[in-house]
Order: sequence, then structure tokens, then C-alpha cells
Amino acid sequence: MKKPDMTFYCELEAGALKNLFDSRFVMDDLKALDAKLSLGILDLSDERARVVKRLNKLGVKLIAWLLLPKEEGYWFNLDNYIQATARYEAFKTWTDENKLKWSGIGLDIEPDINEMKAVLQKKWTIIPKVIKRLFDSGRVKRAGEAYQQLITRMHEDGYEVESYHIPLIVDERKAKSTVLQRVAGLIDLEVDREVLMLYSSFLRPRGHEVLWQYASEADSVGIGNTGGGVDIEGVVDIPPMTWEEFAQDLRLAYENGKAVHIFCLEGCVEQGFLARLNTFDWDQPFQKPKATAVRAARSGFQALLWLIQRPWVVLIGLLSILSGVFLLKKWKKK
Repeated sequence: MKKPDMTFYCELEAGALKNLFDSRFVMDDLKALDAKLSLGILDLSDERARVVKRLNKLGVKLIAWLLLPKEEGYWFNLDNYIQATARYEAFKTWTDENKLKWSGIGLDIEPDINEMKAVLQKKWTIIPKVIKRLFDSGRVKRAGEAYQQLITRMHEDGYEVESYHIPLIVDERKAKSTVLQRVAGLIDLEVDREVLMLYSSFLRPRGHEVLWQYASEADSVGIGNTGGGVDIEGVVDIPPMTWEEFAQDLRLAYENGKAVHIFCLEGCVEQGFLARLNTFDWDQPFQKPKATAVRAARSGFQALLWLIQRPWVVLIGLLSILSGVFLLKKWKKK
């Protein structure tokens, strides 16, 4: 029985991070699983550097999951590529000064955290701003070029690059659209590995169906949430995964022959999942989701994106209908 390639996310402030890795059992379990760690770079502190050095010494492969201050959007998006580039430069300096070792860089592509909070708090004043963006296609081109230049720089520095994306980016791609990018601030990038964040706990009761529908199109399947992560009002109240939910998602990913990114390490430790993974039966039979409704929803969403991207098609369709009605009335008069 071969285990899939596993990566754990870890998104903790420096003090909590130190406390987590004060337990030798966490280190031992990561080594036993031969798992990587995508470590959220919430700060460039000496305390975080000391934890990284300990992990380097033990041979745990680390991915630097780059993040911004919350006032700059926290995650990378269409509008903060200048800050993202500056963050990478500061990260490089910090890495060199502390002689830290990384096997790769993680780029988390999500909407601005402040805008996400506004939506969750039903502050509809953001709507005019979003509509205005819909007509600015130049933003996508400018940001795309800037991020690809940054990725080239990372490659030149010897790093593999992986992106963390919401799954709807796949539908955008299929529709040959940039609508979702313009509206939500996402950006479609060429990287070495694309991770789709298929967190079924956020999508109950159809979370497993969504994962099953998208898993084959991911380089690695993002599974979660086991408990933890950044504090966002309206999201943190969602209960973390149970062991049964977690096990099913692991097997769904494994059935597709995919690597897994598990969100998050601290939740797995708190719930006792990490130790249980060492004896996990990956080949145990399970029921596969039908996902008929999710498949239909995806098709409809792709069609909508396609039409919004090409409003002239809608216009021609309306003109055709109006012309038909006019000709029918004229024929009836005759």
C-alpha cells in the first residue's frame, strides 16, 4: 500500500507555532509520513526562523506559503501583485540572513480578505466596486504578467512554485473567461503544481460530491478544514471535519491518484488525526459520490461565464428574437 504525497498546511502566529513544534511527537509523525509542510509566512520574525531551522535540521521538507499583512489583502490577488513582489524580496532577505532552506514557494490566490469579510457581513456597498471591475479587462493582463515575472524569479532562485486556488478557476478556464478573475480578484497562473482547495467541511452537505467532481482536474487535492486557519467572521463558526469525513476525502483523492494538501496541521494534531494517519488503510472500500447535481451546476456556471465574457452573443440573440417577433407580426398583418 503506497501512501500519496502529503503536504500539511500550517497557519499559526509565531508563538503558537513554537508551541506546536515543542512536541516531538508532531515532528516524528511528519517524518514517519514523509510529509511536507506548507508553512504560512505570517511574519519574518526570529522566532519563526528558529522553528524553520529545527524543521530543516530534522529533514522536513518545507514550502514557504507566502502571505501578506491583512491590510494588504492577506492572500495574493489581482490587485496586490506589487505587495506580493515586495513580500517575496523581504522573504528572500530573511531566508538568506537566517540560512533557511525551502523546497518550494506556495502562492495562495484568493479574494482580498477585507472584501471577503465585507461580503460575509452583508455590506453591499462593495457591489458598485465589483461591477466596475467587470469592465476592466486590463487588470487581468497587467497582474498576470507581473505574477509570471515573479514566478520566473522564484524559479531562477531554485524554487518550485505551487498555487492554492478555489476550484471555480477550473470552470473559468473551461469557459475561456476572465469574468471570475475580474470580479473576485483571482488570477490564473502557470505554476509547477496547482492545488484546488476542495474543503468539503465548507460545502456540507455536498462537500464530498464537489471534491469528487473536481479532484481529477487538480494536481493536488486540498482537503479540510480539520480546525484552524485565519479568523474570518462567518467562516470560523463552521465545525471542523470529523474523522469519518476526513477519511472519506482522503480516499476520494487517493482513488483519483492525486497528492493531497491537508488543511491544517494544527487541527490534525488537536483532533488526533496526525497519529492515526500512520496506520490509515488507503485501500478500504468506500461509496463514491454520484455528484450529478454538482456536475449540472458546473455546466451551468461555465455557460454563464462564457456568455458574460461574450455579451455580444446575448445582444445578437436578443436582436434575433426581436427581429423574429417583428417579422411574425408583419406576416400576420398580411
